[in-house]
Amino acid sequence: MNEIVGVTGNIATIGYGLATLGPGIGLGILIGKALEGMARQPEVANTLRTNMFIGVAFVEVLALLGLIAGFLF
Repeated sequence: MNEIVGVTGNIATIGYGLATLGPGIGLGILIGKALEGMARQPEVANTLRTNMFIGVAFVEVLALLGLIAGFLF
């Protein structure tokens, strides 16, 4: 019985670790598209940069929540 609980804990830890991959991919897409938009329309670069940093902050919060949830549970 104890062996099954140990395996479940390991699977949960791997699951939370995989949950941090999503925000990493999201950051790559977010920054890439923002840079693409800045290259296409340099006159709106400041607005795009501001929106990009707000988006990066939200995505990083999701990554940190996934990481912390792995430690707490």
